[in-house]
Amino acid sequence: MTTTSAAFSLRFIHVWRRNLLVWRKLAIPSVLGNLADPLLYMVGLGYGLGSMLPQMQGVSYVAFLAGGVVCSSTMMTASFEAMYSAFSRMHVQRTWDAIINAPLTLDDVVLGELVWAASKSVLSGCAVLVVATTLGLVGSSLALLIVPVILLTGLVFAGLGLIITALSPSYDFFMYYFTLAITPMMLLCGVFFPLEQLPGVAQAAAQVLPLSHAVALSRPLMNGVLPDHAWLHALVLALYAGVSYSVARHLLKKRILK
Repeated sequence: MTTTSAAFSLRFIHVWRRNLLVWRKLAIPSVLGNLADPLLYMVGLGYGLGSMLPQMQGVSYVAFLAGGVVCSSTMMTASFEAMYSAFSRMHVQRTWDAIINAPLTLDDVVLGELVWAASKSVLSGCAVLVVATTLGLVGSSLALLIVPVILLTGLVFAGLGLIITALSPSYDFFMYYFTLAITPMMLLCGVFFPLEQLPGVAQAAAQVLPLSHAVALSRPLMNGVLPDHAWLHALVLALYAGVSYSVARHLLKKRILK
């Protein structure tokens, strides 16, 4: 079997299922955590700070915020799973070593981890949708189109997280990524305020960051409007997902099979 065909073997489903069975033991606190964080954002910032702010892009601030939080929550969940949890399975528990001694390859493991992290992020993003719908912040059924956006966003940040995992010597290394990449994206990519409020240089920088494109898709859909240039934003996210997965796969094979 060639390397390319091995990379996309359906055997990755076994890795995905193994992670699901382990996660089921902690499913209730995990789901509660996914609901609690966005609810705090919606209530604390959306209604607290939002009561002192005018409308944003024609909607209340809490409705504006909901479209960004659905993406940032997806990003955080995918990143945590692809780094802390995957690193534990790879380096601490040596689970990956045990798996690749079975009739599975490292390609199967990496793809399984990627899809698993994205799957968990879908749960997180959909939890925000549930909270937003409960609070009356969803404009129409177009919001259902956010679900594939969530999945694509999860694949992007799962791939980026696996790159950091491949390079990381310890858990402490992850703080560099969160400080230098995740936090700036939270602040620059339109989650909390419109990109137009930023200086020109910051706006240009934000346009190359994946979270900006995810927010550009989700926020209009949340408010019942089809996003402008949707195909372009989706293409950028797809490119990020494909390239990050390929780089992560190469680096992990170099690290583990050396």
